[in-house]
Amino acid sequence: MARGSTRPTSRDVAQAAGVSQAAVSLVLGDKWRGRVSETTAERVREAARALGYRPNLAARNLRLGRTRTVLLVVPALTTEFFAGVYTGAARVAARHGFGVVLYPSPEGVGPARDPFASAQAALDGVIASSMAADALTAIRGDQLPLVMLDSDPEGSLGAATVNLDIRDGVRQVAEHLLGLGHRRFLHLAADIPSWTFGVRARELTARLEAVPGASLTTAAAPISIEGALTAAEAALAGPDRAGRPTAVVCDDDKLAAGAYKAARRLGLRVPEDVSVTGLDDLALATALDPELTTVRLDAELFGERGMAALLAVLEGRTPQEGDIPVELVVRGSTAPPRA
Repeated sequence: MARGSTRPTSRDVAQAAGVSQAAVSLVLGDKWRGRVSETTAERVREAARALGYRPNLAARNLRLGRTRTVLLVVPALTTEFFAGVYTGAARVAARHGFGVVLYPSPEGVGPARDPFASAQAALDGVIASSMAADALTAIRGDQLPLVMLDSDPEGSLGAATVNLDIRDGVRQVAEHLLGLGHRRFLHLAADIPSWTFGVRARELTARLEAVPGASLTTAAAPISIEGALTAAEAALAGPDRAGRPTAVVCDDDKLAAGAYKAARRLGLRVPEDVSVTGLDDLALATALDPELTTVRLDAELFGERGMAALLAVLEGRTPQEGDIPVELVVRGSTAPPRA
């Protein structure tokens, strides 16, 4: 090793292995097959291990014109769901020498300013939630290799889309509540113009329209406990108790928490007087009393699949197809309606 050096270099590895620096680059870059022998490749790897050599990724990336940095664009971090998405994406990225920069839209689901002087120069690609589409446009992320999460596959801006099987989740909720005997439903819907929430509304409507005697009322609310409280209280407080919904299907666990509060304000018990379901299975779901029946979404797997899809796009491969399965978790917030 060169005197005074604080870390070994490729030249040190080349000298220790008795090969050229070019051969070291080929072997450690996994491009040696057909160009150097297996014996030589092993000698280089052994020399690198013995010296504790690690390639200088920053310098290599400058030569290649790549930063090995990916931007994950999500709505404001108001729940742990998107933290889980980040964890999954970062785990896969790290295995491939990439880093993930998390960019929560400051305005939640609205526009955002570009956090980079030039996103195209600073990033190799973008993974973005459809709920943060305005932020994506602001940072010009749609001009980079792009994977969209929870997005319409037919109209996506991205080179690939990764979706949770939200439609099946709503189907599971509807079948569970119908099986308990419910026929009067309130849909507490997220007041966000996003494809994923449109899927929830359409699937619930279709499921209930197929059942004779079933009725559906919709109340829109921002994704907040207070917003959901206001909307649910108004929808459940009608004078006709005989026509009041017996089941509240919520687009999100936070909306379900608001529905709980609304029920209690009105003197209604969950689930004896009204059943409530959520969607996400956040930590909040088991903090509520009774614990919430909800649809479990695997946020970390969602992030893993998103990052794997972006790597496939960058390498010219076809990403894995098929929606990510979801699971109904039945807890104490649902029961048969009163006779």
